[in-house]
Amino acid sequence: MLQTYSNRLLLSVVCLAAGAGLGLRDAQAQDVQKGRKVFEQCAACHSAQAHNGVGPSLKGIIGRQAGTAPGFHYSHAMKKFGKNWDASTLDAYLANPQAVVPGNVMPFSGLPSAEDRANLVAYLGTLK
Repeated sequence: MLQTYSNRLLLSVVCLAAGAGLGLRDAQAQDVQKGRKVFEQCAACHSAQAHNGVGPSLKGIIGRQAGTAPGFHYSHAMKKFGKNWDASTLDAYLANPQAVVPGNVMPFSGLPSAEDRANLVAYLGTLK
């Protein structure tokens, strides 16, 4: 009986520790429809289709190297950044673009809500 209790306690501690490492943003489900609504703020400059606007198309952004959307003239800072856009890189950039890519020319101060960023990234992931 004591052994069973110890095993359950150990399992609970391991699960709690693993869950703590996920972070609050990962623990909540992202909502693509809410992300589409957040994207409306981006749509003034960015397209969800294959064409560029004032900003580059965001179609296919997940997995794409920064500064490489075909036909768009990027700032030197964005070309130099050169990382692939994934959920964590996009989240950081959307929170504070100038901190992540100093000298980029996107006139956007950031999206403060972690929930909005997570939802937006989920929506961007659907733009294949």
